[in-house]
Amino acid sequence: MKNPEHRVNTTKKLLREALMEMLKDKPLRSITVKEICGRAGLNRGTFYAHYSDVFDLMAQIEAEMEAGFLAALTPVLTDERMSPPRVTKKVFQCLEQNADLCRVTIGPNGDRAFAIRVIGKGREHCETSCRRLYPNADPRNIKTYFTFVTGGCIALMERWLREGMKDSSDVLAEAAERIMECGIRYLE
Repeated sequence: MKNPEHRVNTTKKLLREALMEMLKDKPLRSITVKEICGRAGLNRGTFYAHYSDVFDLMAQIEAEMEAGFLAALTPVLTDERMSPPRVTKKVFQCLEQNADLCRVTIGPNGDRAFAIRVIGKGREHCETSCRRLYPNADPRNIKTYFTFVTGGCIALMERWLREGMKDSSDVLAEAAERIMECGIRYLE
């Protein structure tokens, strides 16, 4: 007999996969619990044991990704020796683990508000750290730098997803780190 926690995780994974597949073709508001369950091969009672509706399922998926993303940024705020570009590897690994949600978020049926919220929180973390590492830097320059870096990382992620994630998250993170390290001289 399988572990009950394993069964719950498998159920949630199936529901997530079904929802992500459906979001490629239509907006969240047009998807029903019945459709998700049919695609996942589960009954509606199983769905309702974990989620109140389709929006709750999506909210929990987004919350898990956001928590992972912010956890990847935590070293920037807590380690005096950690510069913002060094966290890139963990961030891109989080994006890789949530590639299905990233694809949907940047797609035509995606929730741009979610992407903007997560990116904004990430930028705040990095700007806070940068103010500590570069106390003499003009705060406007810090905002300018992270606006540029954020836009570049989003473009890299979009291309990476569009091209089928052929490079590993480590390769992508290393490229982004090298670009950011060259650009961070702007703050000196």
